[in-house]
Amino acid sequence: MKKNIAIIMGGYSSEYKVSLKSGKVVNDYLDKEKFNCFPIHIYKNKWVYVDENNIEVAVNKHDFTVKKDGNTIKFDCVFNAIHGSPGENGLLQAYFELLNIPQTSCDFYQAALTYNKRDLLSVLKPYGIKSAPSYYLNKGDLINEEDIISTVKLPCFVKANKSGSSYGISKVYKQEDLHKAIELAYQEDDEIIIEGFLDGTEVSVGVITYKGKTKVLPITEIVSENDFFDYEAKYEGKSQEITPARITKTQEENVSRLAKKIYEVLKMKGFSRSEFIFMGDEPFLLEVNTTPGLTTESILPKQAAQAGISLPELFENAINEVL
Repeated sequence: MKKNIAIIMGGYSSEYKVSLKSGKVVNDYLDKEKFNCFPIHIYKNKWVYVDENNIEVAVNKHDFTVKKDGNTIKFDCVFNAIHGSPGENGLLQAYFELLNIPQTSCDFYQAALTYNKRDLLSVLKPYGIKSAPSYYLNKGDLINEEDIISTVKLPCFVKANKSGSSYGISKVYKQEDLHKAIELAYQEDDEIIIEGFLDGTEVSVGVITYKGKTKVLPITEIVSENDFFDYEAKYEGKSQEITPARITKTQEENVSRLAKKIYEVLKMKGFSRSEFIFMGDEPFLLEVNTTPGLTTESILPKQAAQAGISLPELFENAINEVL
């Protein structure tokens, strides 16, 4: 009997457009012989099932069901394709756990932790995971520019602490530009992380649970045409994403081992994509994404293809793992 799969997409953050693309790809590539697919668009003002004629049907939030042709549809599994809140920060993971509905991403604690860059780096530090020097601000804190620069040096990156797709990020070269960068980051989040610039090769490492085992996918090297891997570079073709990465065997072994360690230390499930910068042969962690992009142009699907895993296989495996 075919399983009913809710593919959730959209979300409450600036990343909702990217999420809609990811969700559409999942819907297009899942095997319709095995699954009944239901695209669910989740926004602050509405949760709706969007049928093949683009007709919207409200989702019952009490039990996460929808009506179709007079029947109440219950879901065997939720495929999570929401980047940002509420699909990447633990809110929906906790909701589905309360409803006892399996879902394809990590559990709510891991989602909340990884979504908060500051807390993630702090938790991983005792495990020997290195990261750039950093400085943290909450909205309303006094901004001591001299203290910030003495801690992280220039140039530095100013980022929203809980955001993705490079929204609200600036690279700052001069002290007089720091305040403007902080204001920009505050438009995305009320917490900010300011990090020292690491001048090295940037790589992205996908780790998934595949056929019951932790699998590190082929590594992608990020070469941005812009000053750093910003939104334009990620989504508007202003970067080269080279898979497999042009790194040494030692670097490959070091970063693969580290990415796998992070995945297993945090007791992750589902998809993850970790970003690192090499200082010599040593990888420094930037962040971990738990609902990475799943479009045909996204990094993790390209890594899977390099490993011989097609999109239908990748998506079906994610469902099989939680069922």
